[in-house]
Amino acid sequence: MTTQRDRTGERPEIVHRYDHRFFDSGRWRDFKPRPDDIFVCTAYKAGTTWMQMICALLVFQTPELPKPLGRISPWLERDTMDIEEVLALLEAQTHRRFIKTHTPLDGLPFFEDATYLFVGRDPRDIFLSKHNHILNANAAAARRKGGDWPKIPEDIREFFRIWISTGSFDWEQDGWPSWSVLNHNETFWRFRHLPNIHFFHYDDLRRDLDSEMRRVSAALDIPVDEAIWPDLVNAATFDNMKRNADQIAPGADRGAWHDNARFFNKGTSGQWRDVLGEAELALYRAAIAERVSPALAEWLENGGPAK
Repeated sequence: MTTQRDRTGERPEIVHRYDHRFFDSGRWRDFKPRPDDIFVCTAYKAGTTWMQMICALLVFQTPELPKPLGRISPWLERDTMDIEEVLALLEAQTHRRFIKTHTPLDGLPFFEDATYLFVGRDPRDIFLSKHNHILNANAAAARRKGGDWPKIPEDIREFFRIWISTGSFDWEQDGWPSWSVLNHNETFWRFRHLPNIHFFHYDDLRRDLDSEMRRVSAALDIPVDEAIWPDLVNAATFDNMKRNADQIAPGADRGAWHDNARFFNKGTSGQWRDVLGEAELALYRAAIAERVSPALAEWLENGGPAK
């Protein structure tokens, strides 16, 4: 086992800088926190936009967002906007801020009085969603540092074999051409005892959105208004977000996708069963056994309480 044990009392620290073709965790350097900041912390394709939408509904208490979601809750590390512009946007906000981050916790600033909402998902489902994400990405959309996605194999099984066994950073062993989902989850999991880090799972959101939104409400200390609650829950359903993809999909306002609605592709779990063969699943089982703790592996594949 190459992962670190949970050590109650430890505080997260920045160990790595994640400088990738599409984002740079060094952009947090000049960020000025507020005591009630909310950070939506996920690996890619694990339910990021879903949790951002839930936060928006709770903060604004209405299904009608004042701006596109990505303009309210920017991905701070992403370099399609100058960092000065992102920081100015956040500084001008008078509502409670909720900020998207894809940085693992060992590269992310930790603030004792902020709230961290972490969302996990079965890595095999993440891979299939990432495959769709890459195919739907619009190469003509503005990308600063890294250019377009590198060419991926046409054979999805071949792509999975590379994805599960090739890293983008020296300290990672999987995730190419992005970064490691397994490492990302492990960096948060070992600090799950901290009171301001809250764990949610994609499949739990699918199974009982009402209850999971109430858990988010409690984590953020935002009371539930039962009179409007059904409308808020309905606005956070997968089908509603897909219908409103032009407003909700990240980068939709700058032409990031060939099809904004396809960003919300199917929203289901277990599609990997019809795609991956035994060779790919054997590689997956070996990787997850080596790189994450058994308890985390169980939670990623099944959801449920993480504490």
